[in-house]
Amino acid sequence: QVQLVESGGGLVQAGGSLRLSCAASGMPFSRYGMGWFRQAPGKEREFVATITWSGGSTNYADSVKGRFTISRDNAKNTVYLQMNSLKPEDTAVYYCAARTRSWGSNNPREYDYWGQGTQVTVSS
Repeated sequence: QVQLVESGGGLVQAGGSLRLSCAASGMPFSRYGMGWFRQAPGKEREFVATITWSGGSTNYADSVKGRFTISRDNAKNTVYLQMNSLKPEDTAVYYCAARTRSWGSNNPREYDYWGQGTQVTVSS
């Protein structure tokens, strides 16, 4: 049974930082592309970042480029999202997702497994 468990969310002031983690189990983590998405109240789920199986290639939404960094540790079956210079508009529930392909995608419909999400709230 595949499980993705996010952690690290919380309340932070604008300009602050948070590091999200997503621990995977029940799947060959090192073979899968991984992604982070977010969903704010009343909005559709949107792409944040993705990383290939090896971590050798990453891709970011324009809104987070230069502020967020996605990384992974295949030995720990964990993917991370380091978020710096946070803004109030980054407030959302953040989800990690796994894709049964070795590369990621910015399309949420191309992911096979999802975590339950972790809330990130950025105050102004």
